[in-house]
Amino acid sequence: MRWGGFWAEEVAESHRVLTEAGIQVDIATPGGVRPPADPVSLDERGGVEASAAERFRDHLDTIADRLARPLDLAEVEGADYDAIYLPGGHGPMEDLARDADLGRLLAGAVRDGRIVAALCHGPAALLSTAGGDAFPFAGRRLTVFTDDEERQGGLAVPYFVESRLRDLGAIVEPGPAWTSKVVVDGALITGQNPQSTVETARQVVKALTP
Repeated sequence: MRWGGFWAEEVAESHRVLTEAGIQVDIATPGGVRPPADPVSLDERGGVEASAAERFRDHLDTIADRLARPLDLAEVEGADYDAIYLPGGHGPMEDLARDADLGRLLAGAVRDGRIVAALCHGPAALLSTAGGDAFPFAGRRLTVFTDDEERQGGLAVPYFVESRLRDLGAIVEPGPAWTSKVVVDGALITGQNPQSTVETARQVVKALTP
């Protein structure tokens, strides 16, 4: 993720909740490139208190080796996994949104009824499936970091993810800005913002638990 990176809370807390529930988590990126944490997500510029930033750093340190050597999306077989989980940060808007290998994996997951979960800016990755005749997520209910939150955040972005998804036919159901909002539409699980991280991961655990 060359531009912006991932949002630390969304990776750290999602990974914590999933692994504490006994779920095996693999990390994959385009080209197997190490994904950086957005520095803004670890200090007051991102509205993150020092104690929370320390907690997120501590957890990321426990998976530092796996972050340093992620799987290459081109070599991942979707059938080997029960779910795809897409945390946010601005990085996904640049590379995941147009990664053909991720598009293949997501389209296969939708076709086979496997879980797709996306959080905050993570739903930008769904745009990787938009090159065919039909957008697989058209008509599906979801939430995403909203255009309103983007404006309030004040950071320059190449596009608004909410607007892009609406234009492609997704049914976006936003909650109030900066509050937890999770939408579950069958095997599609989405969270709106960093405040939604833990509940998004919990819903994935629930969906994966017999």
